[in-house]
Amino acid sequence: MNDVTPGTPATPREALDLLLAGNQRFTDGTPRHPNQDAGRRADTASAQHPYAVLLGCSDSRLAAEIIFDQGLGDLFVVRTAGHAVGSEVLGSIEYGVSVLGCPLVVVLGHDACGAIAAARAAVENGTTAPGYVRDVIERVTPSVLAARAAGVSENDGFIDTHVRHTVDLVLDRSRELADQVASGRTAVVGLSYRLAEGSVRLVTSRGLDVPQGPATAFATAPASNSR
Repeated sequence: MNDVTPGTPATPREALDLLLAGNQRFTDGTPRHPNQDAGRRADTASAQHPYAVLLGCSDSRLAAEIIFDQGLGDLFVVRTAGHAVGSEVLGSIEYGVSVLGCPLVVVLGHDACGAIAAARAAVENGTTAPGYVRDVIERVTPSVLAARAAGVSENDGFIDTHVRHTVDLVLDRSRELADQVASGRTAVVGLSYRLAEGSVRLVTSRGLDVPQGPATAFATAPASNSR
């Protein structure tokens, strides 16, 4: 089945519900594979109107459009190992929110994350990694330290802590995103994905139920063509 997802969600809550419904279909083994046909390809060739920005790990088992049963033009995806955040990531998120008008930003973590495992090894054993892999580990290490300080010992606890820290980090560092959340036009949620089951669960959220305020100059701009 290759039907079109009905409507574009106008609120953060609607966007999250649409995303979670797609994941439920994927988990149940009943995906619809929406918006993946030639018509959708033609419709999105000149402009894009995604409904969510998704910051996820680069792990090959975490393909966003598959695990959320979405199609072309539905998600604005940013992926780095361990969903590590740098200026390019923040700029990409701001583009999705301020220019494309996405009402939802998702930080997606997962179990068996290699970046978290490497950061834990670095903290516990003093191991290092060559090249820019070390930079990824250093960006994840503050989450590992915070989890250890809180007495966390289980893998899920480290993953959840890192997801929460990433949500806090993008809001702390991006004034544009924080303003969008404060106005109720955008929300940021943290989800954790389980590789074996294919399911996601909510870890944290910011701004899901904030009343929507007046549009900002950026938010009212027409959705831009692909970068």
